[in-house]
Amino acid sequence: MEEVRRRFLINLLKVFDLVLVTLSFAIATILAAYSDNRVSIGEFLSLRVKLSNCVIFLILLLVWHILLQSYGLYGTKRVPTREVDILEAMKAIAVSTGCLAVGAVLFHIRLVTPLFLVLFWSFATVLVAVSRVALRETLDQILQRRRNLRYVLIVGTNSRAVDFAKRIKAEPERGYRVLGFADDHWPQMGAIEESGFSLVCGTEGLAEFLRRNVVDEVAMYLPLRSFYEKASQIAVLCEQNGILMRFDGDIFSLKKARSRTEEFAGHPCFTASTTVREWWPLTIKRTLDIIFSTILLALFSPVLLAAATLVYFTSDGPILYLQERVGLNKRRFRMYKFRTMVLNAEKMMGQLEKMNEVSGPVFKIKNDPRITRIGKFLRRSSVDELPQLLNVLKGDMSLVGPRPLPVRDYEGFNEDWQRRRFSVRPGITCLWQIAGRSSIPFEQWMRLDLQYVDEWSLWLDLKILWRTIPAVVKGVGAA
Repeated sequence: MEEVRRRFLINLLKVFDLVLVTLSFAIATILAAYSDNRVSIGEFLSLRVKLSNCVIFLILLLVWHILLQSYGLYGTKRVPTREVDILEAMKAIAVSTGCLAVGAVLFHIRLVTPLFLVLFWSFATVLVAVSRVALRETLDQILQRRRNLRYVLIVGTNSRAVDFAKRIKAEPERGYRVLGFADDHWPQMGAIEESGFSLVCGTEGLAEFLRRNVVDEVAMYLPLRSFYEKASQIAVLCEQNGILMRFDGDIFSLKKARSRTEEFAGHPCFTASTTVREWWPLTIKRTLDIIFSTILLALFSPVLLAAATLVYFTSDGPILYLQERVGLNKRRFRMYKFRTMVLNAEKMMGQLEKMNEVSGPVFKIKNDPRITRIGKFLRRSSVDELPQLLNVLKGDMSLVGPRPLPVRDYEGFNEDWQRRRFSVRPGITCLWQIAGRSSIPFEQWMRLDLQYVDEWSLWLDLKILWRTIPAVVKGVGAA
């Protein structure tokens, strides 16, 4: 997915640069015509466009594109400084202007005068250079906010593993960060200390590290011939947790993870993932999340206002209940809900543990004594869930996906295969909601979530959203 996305962005940048060059050409043309007292702006704009001129202009565009590319402005492996980037752009525009002057002589283009060439070169240089600076600043801001960072754990501490880490560090624009290395101590581990990276755990503590930390990818660099059994166990562990793996070949018998080869940091590698990694369907899903959540917030704004008023006047405490939940790849975030319980509900949970009516680590009571009178109505109608549309807008959640669980429930998981549900962004509704919610046993709930992960498509999301409407109206399984 990364390579496809990079190629798409590079092609988009190529088109954008050609638009800037065309804009510079148009501005220079108008200003040159205006400076010539023999032709007014109105007369100039009313001139007929000849087919021959269009063909010549298209040829010039092609030449400009070739020149911009020949100066390495779109190289997939380049990481230039800001000054080098601007200098290369200026050189490319200067040569392009020279080619335009030669073309004007060969094809007798009267429009291209010395003044026109100066204007074209000035505007093209400024626009392309400024766009490069703006693009780099935007990328730096994104990386500083760490919204797009993917965290990589490297298993193994040999020279190939260290080189891989150095390549990631050398290309920060990819948005990757190395968490560290996981390996058992052996005589030649000095390279790790010299590289500036750290050993975060041994292979025996890897499972616990994956459970407690945000890990998006695991890069396998153990010598597979001599550590096949251990490497295989680690691969299965990553599969159970829904974590993407990078290794050299398909040597493991994985049941769910889909494998593919791709280029990463300039080197071919083999990846295995249990989730969809194509860029375009995920982009469409996120776009639909933003559009639909915005529309729903506007549509239900009277309901939100009424619910907030009822909560405020019927019980003591805040209107919204903010609880830390476990999201994508175990990222923690605060989920918004209308408060439906008394103020000290969390403290009362210990006294009610024996009344839990749901199997597994989750806690549910049909007639929970902590729920307020208005809270019962909000839960029954699912109105208490509406503030989560804000979580969808923020990107913490999606409209459709496995429900984000409280940290307390996550800590009770005792099977790694259940954690694979966290490999996708959590949602407001999913197969569990339309199948009965609280009336479904915990293990069946987990299997429904994994069914969604394995069968995900945009069409499945639309079907779940459509089937959620009657489930909410009927209040099936609400508690």
